[in-house]
Amino acid sequence: MSKSLMINNQAHEPIYEIVFETAFEKLAEKVKQIGLEGRKVCIVMDSNTSHLYGEMVRKVLEPVSAKVISFQFPAGELHKTLDVVRDIYKELIEAHFDRKDYLAALGGGVVGDITGFAAATYLRGISFIQIPTTLLSQSDSSVGGKTGVDFDGYKNMVGAFCMPKLVYMNVSTLSTMDERDYLSGMGEVVKHGLIRDKKFFEWLKINHEKICSQDNETLIEMDYHNCRIKGEVVEEDPTEQGIRSLLNFGHTLGHAIEKQKAGELYHGECVSIGAAAAAYISMKRGYLTKDELQTVLDAFTSFKLPITVTGVDKEAALAATKSDKKMQGNQIRFILLKSLGEAVVDKTVTMDEMREALDFVCQDA
Repeated sequence: MSKSLMINNQAHEPIYEIVFETAFEKLAEKVKQIGLEGRKVCIVMDSNTSHLYGEMVRKVLEPVSAKVISFQFPAGELHKTLDVVRDIYKELIEAHFDRKDYLAALGGGVVGDITGFAAATYLRGISFIQIPTTLLSQSDSSVGGKTGVDFDGYKNMVGAFCMPKLVYMNVSTLSTMDERDYLSGMGEVVKHGLIRDKKFFEWLKINHEKICSQDNETLIEMDYHNCRIKGEVVEEDPTEQGIRSLLNFGHTLGHAIEKQKAGELYHGECVSIGAAAAAYISMKRGYLTKDELQTVLDAFTSFKLPITVTGVDKEAALAATKSDKKMQGNQIRFILLKSLGEAVVDKTVTMDEMREALDFVCQDA
């Protein structure tokens, strides 16, 4: 089974294709189709993906490339820094990469963000393709053109909007992930259903067992709808001036928690906790019923995602929201659920409301 989806710009003109496959073998054909045949390519990987897929992807790209080089850096959010981007620049300069050459991001969200930012800024911009290998990157970060690095502990504080030329998803790569890392990606998947598509949200609940057992056909279908939802939002608002902010549901408090729990909780786990807090505020405001709030919580816990956390300094978390990149002036653009499948941007959420939501998800004695 294979599928594809075209991502368009605001004028409804195609920008790039997302391909859903169960192997890498069609990657060379797609590289030809987007006009990158015969160019030099640098495959950017972390220490996790290098030994798993590096040689496999190299062999696929070599017949259609002038030269294939690779760059590897240590895995983990800790290495999502400007120092790693600087090292990529050095590699490209030494290999005489010009503006017609390209980068290939082979890995998860950290690899994709770093590679995209390097591509956006090297020689004022060269092409890159995304080859996401984790559920989090396939369901969210590889789509939409957001690139960047963390700075002084603040997530994605330095970055650029840079659309890939191609996103190639091989869902069979998910089989090499450990269960916790894999299910962490469901934080973003459930989020997409909650903010935009109640029918997809219900589909996730119905197909829960197939998703957990990593049935390839189900995964392709799930990735397709994830990317469709995100693609529709990005098409309307490519640079996050308005509706694209809806994709940040669960992220305001989620990022604040992640900042404190780095190394203990995965990103998708922090999103699920942040989403629980946001859903609680939505319930307190009368948008959701108590039963609907419980439905949201149950959806996350069914994929073994946490909805509570311990050991968080709540006042420090609130202070961190004021440095979040989603701030607009002195107002936080908080995302609430008007109903299941419909989210809104709200600039009136108060510190007291967020404090009460943190009380709801923070379970310290």
